[in-house]
Formats: sequence, structure tokens, C-alpha cells
Amino acid sequence: MKNYIAPLIIAIGVVLAFWLVAGAYKYKYKAAETITVTGLAEKDFTSDQIVWKGNYSRKTMDLKTAYAQLKADEGKIKAYLKSKGVADTEMVFSAVTIDKDFRYLYDANGRNTGTEFTGYNLKQNVTVDSREIEKVEKISREVTELIESGIEFNSSSPSYYYSKLSELKVDLLANASADAKERASTIAKNSGSGLSKIKKATMGVFQITGKNSDEDYTYGGVFNTSSKNKTASITVRIEYAVK
Repeated sequence: MKNYIAPLIIAIGVVLAFWLVAGAYKYKYKAAETITVTGLAEKDFTSDQIVWKGNYSRKTMDLKTAYAQLKADEGKIKAYLKSKGVADTEMVFSAVTIDKDFRYLYDANGRNTGTEFTGYNLKQNVTVDSREIEKVEKISREVTELIESGIEFNSSSPSYYYSKLSELKVDLLANASADAKERASTIAKNSGSGLSKIKKATMGVFQITGKNSDEDYTYGGVFNTSSKNKTASITVRIEYAVK
């Protein structure tokens, strides 16, 4: 009888060890089951802030004369903008930049023989930052009135911004998370499982493109400023445990 006890104990031990290993593997496999989904949220919105910039210049051989002419232009531009309803707090004039212009001189054989001073070139920028978008848009289109008055004025296209981006981003994150959960719930339900807690969540890039435009998303995020009507989007990648 003693001859059978030792092998029996060994056999029971092997079975027990196999059962423990199998159970641990099964638990580990079950714990490792997850569903990873990407949620998307988009929202159209209209800009509530406009920034319009222009620059003007004067060039003469005498620095004082050029500066006096440029400051006279500044006064005319300021008066023009105020007549169009732009407040002093909405316009900013930059410091004057001064450059010395030269032209190259060549001999009959086309060899450079030096340079000749052609005058002082003074430039100044003006920026209008306002919440009254339509008013500033109209001014940017009618800027030829300044040119007709003798001012060498160059107008840039307006840029459009939104003052509530933080609130918009939070709202999009909530919607993208809800979209991700709905996708994960559908997958789990169709596979006969259920969702458990979130194991990992990663926010994607926040993108702002022109509404109905064909702009491509970029790795660092698109931030459109040329369109008044825009579309904001964000993605959220979430990993759920399965129960």
C-alpha cells in the first residue's frame, strides 16, 4: 500500500498545479481583454473677433521729411478709421521702421562698381482688433479710399478668431468621449460582453478648419484664421476593460 501512496500524492500535486496554472492563465487572459475605440466630435461655429492689418510707407532722400510725411499719414489713417466707427482702443499703430535703400552700380562690362544711396524707406503698420466683424470687413474692402488720398496703403486679408475656444474644447471632449463609449458599448454588446472601467484615455489633436473646406488635418493641429465660419473637431482614444 505504501508503494502507491507516493505516486498518488505526486499525481494529485500535478493535477492541482495544472489547475492553478490554468486558472491563473484564464484569469490573466480575461483581465487582458479590452476594447479600444476612437471617438470623434465636431462642431460648427462662427468667429466673434476680427483682426485686420495694413501697412504704409514713405520714401525720400531726407529722413526728417520722410518721418514727417509718415506721421501725417498716420493721422489721416486714424481719422479715417474713427470716421468709420473704429474706436481708439480697437486700433494700434506700430513703431516706425527705417531702412536705407541702395541700388547697385555697374560698368559697361556689367561688373559691379559699388552702390548708390536712393533714400530712406520708412514703414509703419496699423492693426484693428474688433468684435464688430461686419464693420471691419467693410473697411478692409473700402481701403482704396486711403490710397486715393495719396497714402501708399497695403491692406491684408482679415483674420478671424473665437474668444471661447476653451469652452468649445471642453464641450467637444465630452461629446467625443460619449461617442467613444457608444462605439465601445456596441462592440461589447455584439460580442456578448459588457464594458468595465476605462483603462486608458488619450486626447487627439484639436483641429479648426474652415467650414465646408477641403483643408487637410495636420499632426500638430490646424488652426484656420482665414475663414469666418469654422468647424472644430477633436478625437479621443479610449481603452475599456471588458467584463
